[in-house]
Amino acid sequence: MSLTKEDVLRIAKEKDVRFVRLQFTDIFGVLKNVAITVEQLEKALDGELMFDGSSIEGFVRIEESDMYLKPDPNTFVTFPWRPQEGSVARLICDVYTPDGEPFEGCPRCTLKRVLQEASELGYTVNVGPEAEFFLFLVDENGKPTTITHDKASYFDLTPVDLGENARRDMVIALQDMGFEVEASHHEVGPGQHEIDFKYDDALATADKIVTFKFVVRTIAQRHGLHATFMPKPLYGIAGSGMHTHLSLFANGTNVFYDPNSKYQLSETAMYFIGGLLKHARGYTAITNPTVNSYKRLVSGFEAPVYIAWSEKNRSPLVRIPARRGTGTRVEVRNPDPSCNPYLALAVLIKAGLDGVKNRIVPPPPIDKNIYALTPEERKEMQIASLPVDLNEALEELSRNPVIRAALGDHIYNRFTEAKRIEWDNYRMQVHQWELDQYLTKF
Repeated sequence: MSLTKEDVLRIAKEKDVRFVRLQFTDIFGVLKNVAITVEQLEKALDGELMFDGSSIEGFVRIEESDMYLKPDPNTFVTFPWRPQEGSVARLICDVYTPDGEPFEGCPRCTLKRVLQEASELGYTVNVGPEAEFFLFLVDENGKPTTITHDKASYFDLTPVDLGENARRDMVIALQDMGFEVEASHHEVGPGQHEIDFKYDDALATADKIVTFKFVVRTIAQRHGLHATFMPKPLYGIAGSGMHTHLSLFANGTNVFYDPNSKYQLSETAMYFIGGLLKHARGYTAITNPTVNSYKRLVSGFEAPVYIAWSEKNRSPLVRIPARRGTGTRVEVRNPDPSCNPYLALAVLIKAGLDGVKNRIVPPPPIDKNIYALTPEERKEMQIASLPVDLNEALEELSRNPVIRAALGDHIYNRFTEAKRIEWDNYRMQVHQWELDQYLTKF
């Protein structure tokens, strides 16, 4: 059900809202907000509130800093953990220029632009994410540690899963905010968790990922824990991914499903897979945007490394889950939860649509465990690898016009500039591993 400006004003009055947070993300997916009193809500809904864009990472230079926030009424919701009298609500916003145009550095507007391209081809895009996270203890000063609060593993329950109470409260808060939570469980690593919510259209899902991360971190803090979506916080155990399920619909019908074709996948589905595989090295810098992301993308820890697809095993980049009919979908396994969800979905959808438009046929599926293949066998089967570090990923992005077009020049230039600085800062550091290895040896 779509909400109007009048609906929002009515609900705010009924729920005794006193403050509203106008939320948006910077280019890197960090959630920002401007808090207003409820008396300013109507003005905000009319898109009349301005902020200084020069203070937001990757937005604009100081001489062109005036930006307007245009809230999406459908994102209005109150925070269930705040007092119900004098409650606090939020609205997710698009960023506009003073000329009334969508700001080219707004990640949400970037996703909307790619979804418009899908719409012009006759498609709507549904997305379902699986975002993993770790819960760590904090020290006596409230600062995060990397000490896990349990010794549990996949699907374990209390008493070994000490995060179960926190996870339960996260689920309740998410449900109160309109999420349809499908499952929540302990993941493979100690202190690692996953909460899955039902798929939705791509824009709503990106909004939900941003909200999900905010809720998880807020509730964890209330339990004396620190929640992190860092991809690989601990050496030697699996990192946190954000497997992303995608499907295309036309007139309410899943166009990936064809009961009469091989694998029961339509030509459209196959071409979409072809696009995802062709552009994988180009979009990895966006789906895996940090130095740390590439510590997760290594063999042996259930993370995808190799550019291939299969409907039978989980080692390739793209997996086809067994369900067919309305639930037919592709699962892209390399994204991690440090990504900006608006940009990550934009580049994944753009890659798939390029496959559909240009009829890119994927190679045959790889139904063997790719991790167990030798380098010679992978070479013979023409199985390429994802970039091994952020620097290589940025180089691949620079050479991919399709993915660059999805981002637009502004976001591409600001993103890569900042990420090259990040890489250089990392590259020039002397790390503890080097001291342990070399200090006494040489």
